[in-house]
Amino acid sequence: MRLTDQEQEILKGKHGEAPRIALSVLVDLGEVFGAQEMMRVSQVHIDMTIYMVDAGVEFAERLADLGGKVAVPTSLNPSAIDLERWKEYRAPAKLLDKSRRLENAYLRMGATPTWTCVPYQQGMIPRFGEQIAWGESNAIAFANSIIGARTNRYGDLMDICAAIIGKVPKFGLHLTENRKAEVLIQLKEISREMFENKAIYPLLGFLIGEMAGDRVAAIKGIPQDVKIDSLKGLCAAAASSGAVGLLHIIGVTPEAQSLEMCLQGTKPREILQIMPKMIQDAEERLSTAKEDMADLIIVGCPHFSFAEFRELAQLMEGRKVNRSVTFWAITSRAVFGWIKNCGILKDLTDSGVMVFTDVCPLQYPKETWHFNGTMTNSGKFANYCFSQTGLDVTFGSLEECVDTAVTGKLCRRESPWGKN
Repeated sequence: MRLTDQEQEILKGKHGEAPRIALSVLVDLGEVFGAQEMMRVSQVHIDMTIYMVDAGVEFAERLADLGGKVAVPTSLNPSAIDLERWKEYRAPAKLLDKSRRLENAYLRMGATPTWTCVPYQQGMIPRFGEQIAWGESNAIAFANSIIGARTNRYGDLMDICAAIIGKVPKFGLHLTENRKAEVLIQLKEISREMFENKAIYPLLGFLIGEMAGDRVAAIKGIPQDVKIDSLKGLCAAAASSGAVGLLHIIGVTPEAQSLEMCLQGTKPREILQIMPKMIQDAEERLSTAKEDMADLIIVGCPHFSFAEFRELAQLMEGRKVNRSVTFWAITSRAVFGWIKNCGILKDLTDSGVMVFTDVCPLQYPKETWHFNGTMTNSGKFANYCFSQTGLDVTFGSLEECVDTAVTGKLCRRESPWGKN
């Protein structure tokens, strides 16, 4: 790689040990991918905020102890626990200690305590074409596909290195030529009635991720009036079933106002189709439960928005969560403050819904699980649930989740894509 005089000085330790370590990691990354030089980024989203192994904690603490400071605005992904309501969350003492250590290290380095997987809904919104370095799979896919900002899929610990240096190697999705669509996925025989059921979007995302893998795909047939939260669910599911960093949703993605735009003058290498029967099949595959049982309802993966809370409050109005069911809604501190100030939080709490912040529900401390089955409206959570928690899951719409919570019995409605 061609390094500037300043970058060479950093590698020699003339600007401190923390920058030297950070840049050496990024240079190694760049050389692996054939990058010619480093490039500036305007903001970073840190994925490695969930305690998984001691090495993650120790690396962050090492950088902080060496005086490392973020050089650009830096947001933080969720923790393994609710950092403000950890007692209600029943967090084990060991997990609390490790999570606090991670929290302290990142805050000492100057990161913003967003504690959310949807920084794009909390004010950390990059512009179209802006070069950024984000971790967290749904955030990466959303930034590239919906906003049109540019980021690679940055793995754990590379993100904090990028934040300290304010640069990343110049390769991958940072470059226009690598953002060209390779495969075209067409939605066929999908009616307007089907799109009116919001559960279709995570299911489409799950299928798109499987089909695209790590390729850039163009998606034809998504309504242009699709809501932001539906796009969030689609991107999250696609990034969980495939290594998706960028989707060109025709008419939605800024770089894909037409198919020709995202193909950059070429033809797709492959053309695939999604039919209603495939959506039905995806819904069945995302439900691993063998019995009609769901005593835990989880929504907010990715974190619930204010608009989603409004919808949940309307569905719960005048109703109560059954005593045999636990209902969790996960969100960010910012949205928590908004729903608290306008009364939605009290209404939901009075109805039996428990609202948590800061946390990823997939990282719930397993030793305190006491549930038999869960239900969710998240394609990402449904895809990961059994492998990460050992708990069987049923995928359903938000309406079905609420009906199940209220009745204490698994409630399913006939979906429009499942009709004969």
